[in-house]
Amino acid sequence: MKLNVDVLRYLSKDDFRVLTAVEMGMRNHEIVPTELIDRIASLKHGGTYKVLKNLLKHKLLHHDSSKYDGFRLTYLGYDFLAIKTMVNRGVFAAVGRQIGVGKESDIFEVATEDGTVLAMKLHRLGRISFRAVKSKRDYLRHRSSYNWLYLSRLAGLKEFAFMKALEEHGFPVPKAVDCNRHCVVMSLVQGYPLVQVKQLQNPETVFETILGLVVRLAEHGLIHCDFNEFNIMIDDDEKVTMIDFPQMVSVSHRNAQMYFDRDVECIFKFFGKRFNLSFKEDTDENDGLEVDSDENGRPTFSSISKSAGFLDRELAASGFSRKDQDDIEKFIEGGIEKDRNSDSEGTEDEENESESNETINRTLDTLHLLEKEEHSSNSVEDGKVDENQQSCETSQNIGSESEEASDKEEESRTLDTGDDAELVKRLNKQRRRAIASARGGRRSLASRNSYKDKGGKSSHNSKLKKQLSNW
Repeated sequence: MKLNVDVLRYLSKDDFRVLTAVEMGMRNHEIVPTELIDRIASLKHGGTYKVLKNLLKHKLLHHDSSKYDGFRLTYLGYDFLAIKTMVNRGVFAAVGRQIGVGKESDIFEVATEDGTVLAMKLHRLGRISFRAVKSKRDYLRHRSSYNWLYLSRLAGLKEFAFMKALEEHGFPVPKAVDCNRHCVVMSLVQGYPLVQVKQLQNPETVFETILGLVVRLAEHGLIHCDFNEFNIMIDDDEKVTMIDFPQMVSVSHRNAQMYFDRDVECIFKFFGKRFNLSFKEDTDENDGLEVDSDENGRPTFSSISKSAGFLDRELAASGFSRKDQDDIEKFIEGGIEKDRNSDSEGTEDEENESESNETINRTLDTLHLLEKEEHSSNSVEDGKVDENQQSCETSQNIGSESEEASDKEEESRTLDTGDDAELVKRLNKQRRRAIASARGGRRSLASRNSYKDKGGKSSHNSKLKKQLSNW
């Protein structure tokens, strides 16, 4: 949508009051109901519906009555709210021509009261050319619901924070002036995008400068993630300025190496095609870079020392959390030394644990067998079972005792020989036989209950009892 600021001079305080009411209602509503807008705006003399009609005519609001009667802000209405706030603050007094268009932003010239020209960047996420914001950016973090205006606001705040921090640390970036909603005001760079430059007097020097910026950013804990010829400005004196920072991530990001290698590859590819630079011959002459490089002269991510600064921690960049960083520092300081000291003791502890486990298993097996034998003897002494069952149990107990005696003899032999594998097999067999002897061929509770109500003896006896009780 084209920004036409001519309408801005004809809007009254009531118009901006209603626009602000719609913005406040969009925190909890995708489409703000008309009654809620009237309640939030609370105009003195009423007339909220008349104001909504005027704003709808200038395309500052969008009307939707599919589910209920309501309105939502458009990007033009959001632009007017941000511009009005900037004008009230005295940041600028006039809006000029459009000087840049990107996949997620528009850039305009603005002028202050004393005639200084600045650049105003309006983030416009949600365009057809770039809608995969949730998968390619981390503006939402843990949030699940969002709208495009809110994402644009987060992108503007993030870019302003990165620009301000990089400027304080001496990086060649535009000067950050102010930020409100999705609008970022910065100094105007007197130069051209590198993609528009056809010739350079010293392409090797410019190449080393740009490559040095990538390495410096990584040393300060940040990766640009979109460092290419479209986001590098160069003036007539071949001074380099980098722009566009919302997508920057930390060096501790899980894909940090991939992003770093991609930025380096973009620079090598552009200078190789546009200015015909041969990098294999200049690998030994790169005195400006103090990092290791591969066979093609590209700096490697693993060789960069991340000790120049901690901008990712200060700005809470993507992929970095302060809690994780504290844990990592504690682990680096004391964890590694403890691991080295405990390596020699680990083998002895494992051997002691294995021996203690074997003794515990043996004692448990013997106790288990004694409990089973007592249980079987108590069941024989009850005398409430049939003679057939008693004969079966006694025969099985005799067989189990003979088997246990033979197993114990075999165990003593295996213990003398020290064969651990055979010992485990013997113990497993002994356990199975003890369980079988304890059961003694009895039926389980489920099998006994299965006779009920199925035409068996129990159901027949219950019928006879009922007939006798009737007599």
